[in-house]
Amino acid sequence: MVTGGPGSGKSTLIDRLAEAGFHRSHEAGRGVIQDQTAIGGRALPWTDPALFAELMLGWELRSHRLAAHHAGPVFFDRGVPDVIGYLRLSGHPVPGHLDTAARAFRYHRRVFIAPPWPEIYVRDAERRQSPREAERTYAHMVTVYTEYGYELVELPRAPVEERVRFVTAALGVEGPARAGPPGTAGEDP
Repeated sequence: MVTGGPGSGKSTLIDRLAEAGFHRSHEAGRGVIQDQTAIGGRALPWTDPALFAELMLGWELRSHRLAAHHAGPVFFDRGVPDVIGYLRLSGHPVPGHLDTAARAFRYHRRVFIAPPWPEIYVRDAERRQSPREAERTYAHMVTVYTEYGYELVELPRAPVEERVRFVTAALGVEGPARAGPPGTAGEDP
């Protein structure tokens, strides 16, 4: 699991881990925003935050379920606790079923957290938050993941290759040696 505030290099790290042959999931928030924008849907954080959270939850549960079909580590680009952090950050209530999901759908006990990194932060079509909001998101993720019993391991503010070495060393894993493109937890097995 890799979490943290937006624009801190999480997806870039996971992309590079996938290139090395590891399985991965794709970030729910970005995917939901892209899908909803494409269809003119209203489940967007700036239109209907509660519906947006429900679609992210569904995405995360599916990613978790699909990851069980892969041997070896699967790197998640955020997870169920991130949805709770999002709701808390935006001042919305956290429904009981979301707490149930965070307790039932567990990830590796060690969660990597990317600290705010203003030097690489960039806004785009899906990432509309300010750098200050990114810092607040980070703080909420620290709180939520700690509350759910995860051990947080802060990623260094370093080039992506150094981050890859840091993560694989911390987990004691090496890139899988296998033919073909890396699979993802977001694909059907």
